[in-house]
Amino acid sequence: MKNSVLDRLKSQGSNLLAEVEAKEVLKEAGVQVNETLLAESREEAVSLGAKLGFPVVLKVVSRDVLHKTEAGGVRLNLAGPDQVGEAYDGIIASALEKYPGARIEGVSVQRMIGGGTEVIIGMTKDPQFGPMLMFGLGGILVEVLKDVSFRMVPITVADARDMISEIKGYPLLKGFRGSLPVNEDDLVEILIRLSDFIDQHPEIEEMDINPLFATASGIIAADARMVLNWKATAL
Repeated sequence: MKNSVLDRLKSQGSNLLAEVEAKEVLKEAGVQVNETLLAESREEAVSLGAKLGFPVVLKVVSRDVLHKTEAGGVRLNLAGPDQVGEAYDGIIASALEKYPGARIEGVSVQRMIGGGTEVIIGMTKDPQFGPMLMFGLGGILVEVLKDVSFRMVPITVADARDMISEIKGYPLLKGFRGSLPVNEDDLVEILIRLSDFIDQHPEIEEMDINPLFATASGIIAADARMVLNWKATAL
């Protein structure tokens, strides 16, 4: 069965998916995401913040802004309309200062979530082996520690469990100094779902879900990006 989100994106000629679109695809892949809405103006950001419920997070939405945090394009824990409005103005100004001439679509608005352990699931295509699924500790830790594991797609349940257990930060997932352990079965299920989805959709060239907040009771994706290559569907 065709994927309605990918069908629509293909008709629009979309290749680089920012957070809002990438999360739409993830939802159809069976991954729980933090609901994220696009605001194209200050007033719309305030309205959407009230709709979702405070506190909220705002992030710049632009294919030209490669590093949102470094560009001042992320504002956390906004507790009310005034803070959201000020954050919207600040994000746009800061992003344009860092990336002059950037095409900015607006900002994404989502509820502030936290707790649990931040993990990352990614995917790239190796010229020799094809799609490679990645798992590791998320947030800024992935850039600092590069503590990740890889497997060729499609993966088995055993592969998924090995990916999780072989990273050096695995003790953090088991519960460390009083923190609750992550539900590993949930992580395995998400890895399998994404592996199957990627295997069925060769147009997915790259995927980066970071962070996913993993807890004892569930896992939710807080941010994501995706690159599509529609020529791959013809191969």
